[in-house]
Amino acid sequence: MGSLKNILVWILISSSLFGAKVTLERWEKGQTFSDYLAKRDISTDLLNDISKTDIQFLSEIEGDQLFYELKDTDDTLEQALIPIGEEMQIRLAKAYDSDIYSFDIIPIEYKEKEYSATVTIEKNLHTDITNALHHPALADKMGQLFKGTVNAKKFQKGDKVSFLYTQKTRMGQPYYMPYIKIAMLESNNKQQFIYADEDGYGYKSAKKSQAYTVKGKEKVTYKRRIPSKSTSSSFGMPLRHARLTSHFSHRRYHPILKRYRPHHGTDFGAKRGTPLLAVNAGKVSFSGHMGGYGKVVKIKHAGGYESLYAHQSRIRVKKGQRVKKGQIIGYVGSTGRSTGPHLHFGLMKNGRWINPMRVLRKTSIKDTVLKTFTEYKDVTKTKYKEVVIKDAKENEAKLLASMKKEDKPFVWDGYEELSMRVQYGKSDQTL
Repeated sequence: MGSLKNILVWILISSSLFGAKVTLERWEKGQTFSDYLAKRDISTDLLNDISKTDIQFLSEIEGDQLFYELKDTDDTLEQALIPIGEEMQIRLAKAYDSDIYSFDIIPIEYKEKEYSATVTIEKNLHTDITNALHHPALADKMGQLFKGTVNAKKFQKGDKVSFLYTQKTRMGQPYYMPYIKIAMLESNNKQQFIYADEDGYGYKSAKKSQAYTVKGKEKVTYKRRIPSKSTSSSFGMPLRHARLTSHFSHRRYHPILKRYRPHHGTDFGAKRGTPLLAVNAGKVSFSGHMGGYGKVVKIKHAGGYESLYAHQSRIRVKKGQRVKKGQIIGYVGSTGRSTGPHLHFGLMKNGRWINPMRVLRKTSIKDTVLKTFTEYKDVTKTKYKEVVIKDAKENEAKLLASMKKEDKPFVWDGYEELSMRVQYGKSDQTL
């Protein structure tokens, strides 16, 4: 079982609470921060002390999100750490010898360690990794690594898969998904390395340019313009001449607040009054003022997407209005908390912020699109894409060295335990 010896600093200030308990809780779906305070008998007056900039992050607590609570022997909440994204968390803390609580947003403290393992195939890759290491998420990520590269269904009993991976832990428990750096398959006396890109997808070589084949049919006959709603659901850009000035980040140093905060969107520099374009067809879900975001328009799109356009100087659409892809919905400004005219563009999918630049592909169009109509014949093409694979040779050497040692792999045993008790009075706190 992973070590649960080292408790974070945030509970040490309550060391006078003999027998205090740290528990791992799950945020209820649909629960608001106000609901949470009420259930813990905490005055909702606390909400009045939260800045307009920070209060917007309360809605970003995900349903089923795991978080920590520290309670005294009377079951009174002393502190809570509630994640908002992968890097930042809300810290709710009760003042010493008082019923007053403070609110802050701080970076999440976690450890990251590298592990290696070799698993022999007995039934199938997913089952064998889960049985051997007690880490189903690791088995899922191995399936992602091999997808499209190695057919795991063809593995034979006795084949071996060795791999090198990193895992973040928080209070001794796995925190977020593991990342597999490299794997090696041993089958029929042959060895094959599988290298991982930054997103955890596998490739048989570490080359920067990777070849792949595309099968289809093609024969161009004619072109004509058709209404944009008849095109694919690809997203356009929110400005005609986009100039990116700040990237999406789970942990960015805020230029005005001088503190770390999530930046769940992408900023585009532009002159005041520059038209803002709907990135796709949809229905306006919000139109008005929204705290530090200033004047805002939000649009719901098909597929669970919702886009946000902040700091506008003037809004051109109303709530409930349907818009087309490329339609002008407002104009660049600097309203709200802003250092100058720009667009803060955010994109959510199924209620979670995502990096917009992984979705925005083409320049927004207004009413029509030029489409090619074809008669098809079977074709197979070879294409190439740029892939970033870091430290391939170094990871090869590490994996081979770990295989020679033949050490027993780390088994993630018992990490699902949801509560830990804290004993005070000694220099070493034990969970």
